[in-house]
Amino acid sequence: MTLTLETRPLDRVSDFPAIPEGWAYLDTAATAQKPQAVVDAITRAYGETYATVHRGVYQRSADMTVAYEVARRAVARFIGAGSPDEIVFVRGATEAINLVATCWAGTQLKAGDRILLSMLEHHSNIVPWQMIAEARGVAIDVLPLTADHRIDLDAMERMITPAHKLVALGHVSNVLGSVLDAKRATEIAHSVGAKILLDGCQSVPRIAVDVTAIGCDFYVFSGHKLYGPTGIGVLWAKPELLDAMPPYQGGGSMIDKVSFAKTTYAPAPGRFEAGTPHIVGALGLHAAIDYVESIGLAAIHAHETALVTATREALSGINSVRLYGPADSAGIVSFTIEGVHPHDIGTILDEERVAIRAGHHCAQPLMEMLGVEATARASFGVYNGPADVDALVRGIARVTRIFG
Repeated sequence: MTLTLETRPLDRVSDFPAIPEGWAYLDTAATAQKPQAVVDAITRAYGETYATVHRGVYQRSADMTVAYEVARRAVARFIGAGSPDEIVFVRGATEAINLVATCWAGTQLKAGDRILLSMLEHHSNIVPWQMIAEARGVAIDVLPLTADHRIDLDAMERMITPAHKLVALGHVSNVLGSVLDAKRATEIAHSVGAKILLDGCQSVPRIAVDVTAIGCDFYVFSGHKLYGPTGIGVLWAKPELLDAMPPYQGGGSMIDKVSFAKTTYAPAPGRFEAGTPHIVGALGLHAAIDYVESIGLAAIHAHETALVTATREALSGINSVRLYGPADSAGIVSFTIEGVHPHDIGTILDEERVAIRAGHHCAQPLMEMLGVEATARASFGVYNGPADVDALVRGIARVTRIFG
């Protein structure tokens, strides 16, 4: 069959050198392919302008320091932060969550306090809190999902108490694509004095994010899902929280003055960026943000919504296919085929030159709630189009014939 989009296709596949003609890459939720602009920025930084930052008195080091801090300003603007000093560069969202767990929750929470998560969280937004809960004598409560697989905020209003000091939720589910009403969740958390952390890994590549308008306390995301390089991510936090948090690691750059008698620390964000940072990663992230902004998040969201709609409509016509998540999921379609393990689905689709994800997607509690061991997941990016949806549907038809 041939599918059409209600919105004009972005037709951006030619920007991505690692996507050959005829290969449908539908695993963007795991990691996005990189546009030539990002590859060029990384190559230029390593091949022409490379130097360390914050330390050298020579011109190239000064120039690279400026570029590194300009990247921080770009991130701040991109997510609506009040100041670049609210942006901490980390290795990824996982490190950002662990940093908050160690430096905020690990110093602020005490026995009897509670943390509130949801059933759809990625392991990276579960395990660090479990480690802190065990160390500090803190309890964890879990929000249920609605019938259409969204975080149940009505249940959140009923469940939250003054004992809850932290809420940590995914802004967009990496399995279901369901979008959290982040502002309402923040208001509920703040109604009892709790802080709220939002995992933005799947949201920042797809929808406009304004942390100031949302009002949350912490926001995290990874660069590689935003068409940027691996090994770079962002922690945003309100300045008063950063100022009150102790360092995450000790070493060079994060200090004010060192002596054997006493060491004092630099203000945020430097306090949390010990050692030589991932300089080129920050520059690559800046290039990725410029690329996304050149297209526009509204256009990206409309494009991915059209692809999701076309995919769900096509798959819903196959009796053996079960779909998960809401109809308006953001760029992600998870499904199972009766009697077929998702790994087999993925293997056969790979033979058809369609790349999807198959497994528990680092969300085993969610899989248990859904009553499955794993799902197959197709996730879209700016380089996908109707032909990729057609290829996916043809591949699934082959799966059903083989296992029929």
